[in-house]
Amino acid sequence: MKKVLTLVEVAEFLRVHPITIYRLLYKDKIPAFKVGSEWRFRQESVESWVKDLELAEERTLSGVASRAK
Repeated sequence: MKKVLTLVEVAEFLRVHPITIYRLLYKDKIPAFKVGSEWRFRQESVESWVKDLELAEERTLSGVASRAK
């Protein structure tokens, strides 16, 4: 069974304040779903989302480095 996290657990996992998670949700930037009125997150989806952010950051940094030469 895939692990499902609460908003507070995701905030702890990412080491950010829960308000930051709410902001990401408001901007539709983090994968999540609602159960009733509570937000839930599949751990696998959050980990994949983080990897995608890391790849985008690497591409941005490599582009900046190549332009600086």
